[in-house]
Amino acid sequence: MTEQIQLPRLTSGDVVDLILADHRTFEDLLRTLRDSTTDRDAARQAFATLHVAHAEAEELKVYPTLRRKDAISEHDEDHGEEEHAEGHEALLDVLEAEDLEGADFDELVEKLAEVVNHHLTEEELTILNPAREDVDAEVRHRLGADFVEERNRLIDEGCGDIENVRAIVVEAEEKGLLEG
Repeated sequence: MTEQIQLPRLTSGDVVDLILADHRTFEDLLRTLRDSTTDRDAARQAFATLHVAHAEAEELKVYPTLRRKDAISEHDEDHGEEEHAEGHEALLDVLEAEDLEGADFDELVEKLAEVVNHHLTEEELTILNPAREDVDAEVRHRLGADFVEERNRLIDEGCGDIENVRAIVVEAEEKGLLEG
């Protein structure tokens, strides 16, 4: 039986620090997914929930505010959304896998890790650095409160459910966020 992995409950703080805390949790969950001796199903469920909640909270609360503050460009915002969509697509493949052992599952996890790690690095360089440099600390704290409120609400709603991830991927395809 799959044990549920409890995701860290973020409460308040600088939005940059809060986003980075989630990034470290993604890395931990990916390590767990790579380890064949762990409860991979619990790890993929936790990863799915955090990925959806984190991405949606960023797109709804963080990116638009950073754009209004001229910390990021429209291109940066759009690119972040495209990379979230790519992550959701790779995540859906992992969620749809019936066998969590063997080379096929390992390849799905490798693809997910590749897409997500690329996004984490790029976001930290092109979005979080400008947020640190160009946005007042008071605004970053207000934005942090908005981010965690949305993130936690989505986690509480079980946003990582496979049907929701499927719907998100379909919507991303319809918006042209995914290639082919």
